Amino acid sequence: MWESDSDLLARVDKNKMPRHVAIIMDGNGRWANLRGLIRSAGHTAGVKTLKRILKTAVNLHLEALTVYAFSTENWKRPHTEVDFLMHLFSDYLEREKLEMHANNVRIKFLGRTEDFAPALQQLIRESVELMKDNTGIKFNVAADYGGQDEIVRAARKLARRIQAGDLSPDDISAKLLENELDTAGQPPVDLLIRTSGDLRVSNFLLWQAAYAEFWFTDTPWPEFTPEEFVDALIDFGKRKRRFGALNT
Repeated sequence: MWESDSDLLARVDKNKMPRHVAIIMDGNGRWANLRGLIRSAGHTAGVKTLKRILKTAVNLHLEALTVYAFSTENWKRPHTEVDFLMHLFSDYLEREKLEMHANNVRIKFLGRTEDFAPALQQLIRESVELMKDNTGIKFNVAADYGGQDEIVRAARKLARRIQAGDLSPDDISAKLLENELDTAGQPPVDLLIRTSGDLRVSNFLLWQAAYAEFWFTDTPWPEFTPEEFVDALIDFGKRKRRFGALNT
């Protein structure tokens, strides 16, 4: 088990924790630019932050953590940056998969991973296979992912079942569509965190975050600490979640 900071973890009321936390890890490039560094330095620093936050989530026994690693729109970035991100992605998986496995992490990838290079696809398959029977945190990595694209893909799966005669259009329900999403079988997002000051969801987990609480911080992702992560969890525990109803 990863060594824990017991004083930090003790600040969290386990009875008021979210089940599923999602994070938009924003600000790597801006963090680097402000320091006169190239953008890749920010992405490298961001990977170190991710390891610290995952470790904290594991020690808190969080049920699910989803991070926005690479969106469908990120392909529009310069080729050199995309190539670096793919290399960083591969390097992270290669270096961390055994340690994640040792800590009972169960990794899953959301999005169109079939569009990645064959070597990266193979590494993704190996990582998923290695951790498939683990019973700890569900660690979802959204890569080549877009929320609208995910819903479209789910709708197409249902349409094919209708075309095959296995399903009637009148049978389609929210639950049936949810079962075709990349996060099928997992709880909805309770808390969505975005770093670096922007106040938008950026096409991330549009279905799953329908009733999520939002927590925004100006802190860029490379500077986001386990302490601030815990602050977000504590703030979540103080909120009244009505899901459209009135307080009783």
